[in-house]
Amino acid sequence: MNYQEVLEQARGCIGEYCKACNICNGKVCRNQIPGPGAKGIGDTAVRNFEKWQEVRVVMDSICENGTPDTSLELFGHTFRYPFFAGPVGAVNLHYGNKYDDMSYNNILVKSCCENGIAAFTGDGVDPAVMQGASQAIKKAAGIGVPTVKPWNLDVIREKLALCKASGCFAVAMDVDAAGLPFLKNMTPPAGSKTVEELAEIAKLAEVPFIVKGIMSVKGALKAKEAGAAAIVVSNHGGRVLDQCPATAEVLEEIADALKGSGMKILVDGGIRSGIDVFKALALGADAALICRPFVPAVYGGAEEGVRLYIEKTAAELADTMAMCGAKDLASITRDMVYSR
Repeated sequence: MNYQEVLEQARGCIGEYCKACNICNGKVCRNQIPGPGAKGIGDTAVRNFEKWQEVRVVMDSICENGTPDTSLELFGHTFRYPFFAGPVGAVNLHYGNKYDDMSYNNILVKSCCENGIAAFTGDGVDPAVMQGASQAIKKAAGIGVPTVKPWNLDVIREKLALCKASGCFAVAMDVDAAGLPFLKNMTPPAGSKTVEELAEIAKLAEVPFIVKGIMSVKGALKAKEAGAAAIVVSNHGGRVLDQCPATAEVLEEIADALKGSGMKILVDGGIRSGIDVFKALALGADAALICRPFVPAVYGGAEEGVRLYIEKTAAELADTMAMCGAKDLASITRDMVYSR
């Protein structure tokens, strides 16, 4: 099987919303909620993709010849590549009934671990979602990052207990999920968190705490104040607020503001290829998250589909590094990309 065959097989079982497009650019599925699309007119998801395409790579082949080192050190672990699978929740609602969250995570976490990266797992109103994700991560010797929704503190404590039992090497919270209706309607209230509340959650995590959903320097500095070990520059794929800037537009200034702080910077939103990963690193990220393309990879090819997508992305990254004169990740610099 090749990756194109994976996509073709996914189209027969992925439900009515996602079309398993050759290029996942947010246009066909725009403004479909539920589903893979974005809120409102779907502008943010489309913009995420398009702004990465406007960043161009700068070729320079007058350099030492050799195979680039794509490995990444993060929180005491070595990964083969500087990209991870992003969290997806409620897959049977959004992508069809072939999988539920438990079976999806069992495939994704295992295959990512076996192929040198880690998967971030999703969360949901059904407690079994986090339970299943934690079990999948435990089976993978802790190589996975459970992503907890910004529930009220009592629920967060319950979720973090499951995370700890998984042996995960880090825990994330997608604070931008505060815009999801099921959180707004909870009693006691859930959703947005103060710096003080995030600081308490970071201490409860007892492993590196990642705040996902940062879209400004101000937000990044708040996460730093709260004791986060890392942030994910993310607008939740455009699913929670229309008319946002793209992550590619705000990444560089956020990275500049955190320079020397020791915080790790990840970014998601419209990243679809190894070339996009290279661009993200050149603009200041330590690693990238790729979310939606992993869904058709699972639906169309299970473990093999995930492996093929990882290998495809890794080959694109290594080729771009070689052609731009970067021998390793530390060698990827701002002048290796061009943007207006």
